[in-house]
Amino acid sequence: MADQVDQHPGYSVYFDYRVDILRRRNRVTATIDGKQLGQSEHCLLVDEQDHGLVFYFPKSDVDFTALEAMPDHHTRCPWKGEASYWSLADGEGPVAWAYEDPLPQVAQIRDHIAFYQNIVTVSLGVAKYLPRWNSAKAVVAKG
Repeated sequence: MADQVDQHPGYSVYFDYRVDILRRRNRVTATIDGKQLGQSEHCLLVDEQDHGLVFYFPKSDVDFTALEAMPDHHTRCPWKGEASYWSLADGEGPVAWAYEDPLPQVAQIRDHIAFYQNIVTVSLGVAKYLPRWNSAKAVVAKG
């Protein structure tokens, strides 16, 4: 008989565990050995309790020709759900992960991918200038 492994209770017990998700308009770039894997001005900054900060890139802003899915490699996070992994197309170990069907508490990370920052260089650039809001120039629709 196989050993039974207790599943972590997640939010059902630790309802106050924090996974804060912040939208960023800064240009964020992911590179390895001079090759750009992703660049976006629509990343999510995930600040998870007891973890480091992680940028999640929209999948549409990632070069998947440089990556290869690892269909036999999955893990489960009690706070975000089941993770899928990618290696470099010419590499072995994982360099990126994503939550294809994240838990409802972190649904914003769906369709985003993160890179291991000890393998891939993730750089933060400046955000585009947004002109100051001027309510005097705003047009209000009358109904």
